[in-house]
Formats: sequence, structure tokens, C-alpha cells
Amino acid sequence: MKASRISMVSMGLVFALAGCATTSASDTATESGGSGSSESAEGVVTMWIDDNMVNPCFADVVGGSWTDQEIGLQIELKPQWDSLTKTAVAAGAGPDIIMTPGVSYTAEFAKAGALVPLDEYSDLYGWGASFAPWSMAMGVSDGTLYSLQGELETMVLWYNKTVFEENGIAAPTSTAELNQVADQLSGLGIQPFASGNVDWQGVNEWLLSSVWSAQGGSDNVYAALNGSGSFTSPSIVEATAQLTEWMQTGYIGGGLDRYYTTPIDDYLVQLAQGEAAMNIEGSWRFENIDQFFTEAGSEWDWVSFPTADGEPLFSIGTGSSWALNANGANPDAAAAVLDHVFDAATQAALVVQCGMSPSPITLDMADLSSIDDRQSRLYAEVAAAAESGSYGYLTWSFWGPKSNTYLVQEIENVWAGTMSETEFLAGLDAIFLEELEAGDVPPLPLR
Repeated sequence: MKASRISMVSMGLVFALAGCATTSASDTATESGGSGSSESAEGVVTMWIDDNMVNPCFADVVGGSWTDQEIGLQIELKPQWDSLTKTAVAAGAGPDIIMTPGVSYTAEFAKAGALVPLDEYSDLYGWGASFAPWSMAMGVSDGTLYSLQGELETMVLWYNKTVFEENGIAAPTSTAELNQVADQLSGLGIQPFASGNVDWQGVNEWLLSSVWSAQGGSDNVYAALNGSGSFTSPSIVEATAQLTEWMQTGYIGGGLDRYYTTPIDDYLVQLAQGEAAMNIEGSWRFENIDQFFTEAGSEWDWVSFPTADGEPLFSIGTGSSWALNANGANPDAAAAVLDHVFDAATQAALVVQCGMSPSPITLDMADLSSIDDRQSRLYAEVAAAAESGSYGYLTWSFWGPKSNTYLVQEIENVWAGTMSETEFLAGLDAIFLEELEAGDVPPLPLR
């Protein structure tokens, strides 16, 4: 892709990939009299991350480019790192740098007083200048900055292009077309959607995030999120019912029993080998989807998740949230490492070498020239959609922690037939409004 400026600008929503050199956060700190770390920044800094396929690459890039001899960096890959982190922090321990799956999770730590305020570090390192304003706002609780957001994410419909072409199927753009394609694939003995949540129950919210904004209407979701509307809006109820139908007919994951027992790697193999033909997942899948399809000898592609009217729309949020543990021995050293993680050069390397989504900071397109055209196409289309206001909302970025936990867990009762969609959404409404009144919901970009 040619070097150009791609900006995500829509009523305060900004994400840019710039075609010219930019000032990094570390450079800003140096210009303001710092050296990238304060005088007391020394010792060992610990960080826990998930032991998934991409994070060894993350550890190599971040750890391999760390050069401060006064600060040792220890990155530990841990299975079920999120639950381990919660338990450790609650006990007054845990890593110096806390990484969570999203700001809704980090907000819980902030409310519990387990995080270090970041406002002074933001001034020191210039984070306010490098991060998109909406992203910085997400990390604020009670007027204090507690977290930085990583990995700009969106949900898309991945599909096996080889299967589609062999069967004369066009990629769907509308809900009606998606249902037609799903029926056609099922008739051919091909599972419509590859999926499974045994590795991560949050797969449930990937699905909800997709259908709510795309099929329930992003304006309706926006109204529910700002308190002027309700999650029991007929269109949101209908979108939730559509997801339930796909679940109960076995279109997603091959049936509930298989959905609850299939690991992520296994369903990606199914997708690549053509046993399944589509996958509702996020932009993070760029990190390793090519490996599965190369092994299977097939080709993949993506389209924006089909909408009710067929017009492209991207649900937007961030995939990780980063904070400093109040129990840490040296927050100055940890802040220096955090600045390194979000340095423009580090972020570009994570995109190119690991296939990760970039954080919502300004990057140099020249540093991303080698990425797959399908990935750069996503960034361009997301930018265009944001400029036109055609974006929706990811649950882990814009719901409160309690309502986010509720929707992930309770939707399974809907799929089991023990709770109606309306009952489920009314329960979500009640919890969400309590959090909204308490100030526990992340700031919402204006439309």
C-alpha cells in the first residue's frame, strides 16, 4: 500500500497512519527534559500476558528492543493470565504492568484502588499527543487516567475464499444475503460458521458485538449506551434472536455442544480446510490466519460483517488495556517500559512481525509497507467508515465491567432456551444503567 495519511476522524474519533515521520512518546519525554525514564527508574519490571500463538512474538519484539540497562524486563507468558492476574492483584501481588482484555476489565482494578495514576507519566512521555483523544478518554476514571489502550480492533466476517469460489458463492454484505449463504453452505454439508469458546468465553461477546451494531443498528446501540435508549429496542432484540437461531440450528460451531468444547485453533483448522466456511471474529486474526490456510492449501479473505441494509459498518474498540499495579515496587520503571510498548517503532514492529493490530496512535505508513494487502485494506476501510460515521461499538470497550460480565455469561442461558432475548436484554439494561449512573462506563465517542 502506498504511503498515505489514513485518518479515523468522526466526532472526536481519531486514529491515524501517517505517511511522514512522527514524534514518538519517548522522543517527547526526551525533549521535555526526561530520558525516557525518571531518575528512580531502575530494577526489574514484570509483565504477564496470555500464552497464545502471537504473544511469544510480542515478547520477542518488546523484550528484544528494550535497551535500558538500569531496568530489567521480565515478560511471562501464562495460560489463563486474566484470571491469574485478578487473583494475584486482589492478594496484593501480581505483575508490575497489568494487561487486561479491555478497558471494562481494567476499570474494575481502578475502582478497587489497585492501579497507579498515570497523569504525571502521560505528561512526562507525551502520551496525550501520541494517542487518539477518544482512546485516552477511555482510560479515565473519576477524572484520573489509569490505563492506556492497545490494539485498535473491529469485527469482520472471515471466509474461506476457496470454498466460496468453488461453489459460486459471493461474499455477503447484508443480513439477508448472509442467511442465504449460510443456508446454501449447510445444504452442501459445510458448517456455515467456525467457532468455539472453550478457550475464551469472551467469544460470546465477539458474536454479540457483531450482530448488535450491524443488524440491530449502531444508532440504536449508541442510544442504549448513552442512556437515551434501551437495549430492549426491537431491532436489538431481533439481532439477538438472529444469533440465537444460528446457535440453536448448529450454524455456529456445529451446535452448542461443539461450540462449548472446540478450541480456537481447532475451529481455525476447520475454516482453513473447508469443513466450515465463515468465521465471525476480529481484526486480531491477521496475526495467524495465514498459517492455517497455507497449511491447508486454501485462500482466505474478509468482508465487513453484513448489516441489515447492506451498507458497510465496522464495530470499533480496543483489544487490550494496560495499567500499572499499585503493588509494584517501582512504578517509574514500569512506566518507562509501558512507554516502550506504545512507542511508534515498537507498535509498527508488532504489526509487521506479529500481525497484531496497532494501538490507536500515530504511525508511519512507511514502517507498515510490507504488511498483507488484505490487512492494509482493512485499515483503509475502517478509516473511511469512521469518517462517514459508519461505526459501531465493541462490548469490551464501551460497556461497564458488570454489564460486560453479564452479557458474556447470561447469553448462554438464552441459547439454552431458559431465558428469552427480551429478558436477557432487560437484565443488561438494568445493570448498565446502574453503572452509567455510577460513572463506571467508559466514555463514548460522540456521533
